Amino acid sequence: MTVPFRRVVTVAIGLTVIGVMGAARLVNAQTKEARGSVTAVSNTSLTIASGDRNFTFIVDGNTKLEVKAAAKQTRSAGQANNQGATIAEYIRVGNPILVRYQEVSGANHALSVRPVSTAGDGAEAHDPVKIANGTVKSVSLSQLTLASEGRDITFAVNGDTDVLTKGASKTTKAAGGKTTIADFVHNGDTVSITYLESAGTMTASQVRVRIQNH
Repeated sequence: MTVPFRRVVTVAIGLTVIGVMGAARLVNAQTKEARGSVTAVSNTSLTIASGDRNFTFIVDGNTKLEVKAAAKQTRSAGQANNQGATIAEYIRVGNPILVRYQEVSGANHALSVRPVSTAGDGAEAHDPVKIANGTVKSVSLSQLTLASEGRDITFAVNGDTDVLTKGASKTTKAAGGKTTIADFVHNGDTVSITYLESAGTMTASQVRVRIQNH
């Protein structure tokens, strides 16, 4: 079965800055991910239902909205010296989203917000994000094997895996996309993989190509 993927165009959107704490204080915090359905959203906060739990995130000027249309609006606003896209313009109550965040002093600070195909079951909420670097040994429509630090690591790939590389296009099942991860990631490529590990399975949420072997 063909497993499409998403390429994300990430922009720093013009969100309202709130005086809570600067980005410098988030540097040493652990990055986590939570997936769920939006129950409340404004330009300063976001709440999702993830499994049987609710999570509220602080949204500020450092939060990135991973939506292609928002990137275009922000670029146009910059040229006109106007405010860029805001999160409330693109994220609605009921939308399934993935939030990357850091927890500092009991508050969840949203680093990025990305629409996804499903809200999931909430099992990954609060699981720490991990990163592996290495060379691609094999890649298929459903998994990728990486040679990293003297061992081989296999990651599951699904429809919500982001591929960041030159020329990759956004494709989804809903849009009838036909390109796959194997069209842009090849054996011998040097990559950085962001992933979550749950029940013994490592699932790639993002594959960033550093050096292409062709």
